[in-house]
Amino acid sequence: MAQFDVYENPNAQTNQEVPYLLDVQSALLDNLATRVVVPLVDAKIVGKPILHLNPRFHVGNTRVVMSTAEIAGIPLGALGKKIGSLKDQRDEVVAALDFLITGF
Repeated sequence: MAQFDVYENPNAQTNQEVPYLLDVQSALLDNLATRVVVPLVDAKIVGKPILHLNPRFHVGNTRVVMSTAEIAGIPLGALGKKIGSLKDQRDEVVAALDFLITGF
C-alpha cells in the first residue's frame, strides 16, 4: 500500500456517489490494521466545493472532488481494488488536509 493510492469503493450503498477512496496514510504505518482515507465524490453530485478544502481530480474518466472533511479510518478489508494513484497531485492533497486541520 502506498500513500495517495486510489481504491474502488466496494460499498454498494455508497459507491455510486463515492466511487473511490483516497489513502492518505503514511506508508510508514502499513502494519496497522486500518487505513486513513478520504472519499473521492463524483463531481456531478457535489455542489460548489470549498476552495483549498475540496480539490478536484480525474480518476480514469471520472471527475471527482476530494471530500476532505469526511476523512476516516477504515479496516483494510473495506478497501476495494487499487485502481490508481494521486501521488502526482500530492501537494494539492496535503494542502487540503492541512487546511482541514489548521485552517491555513
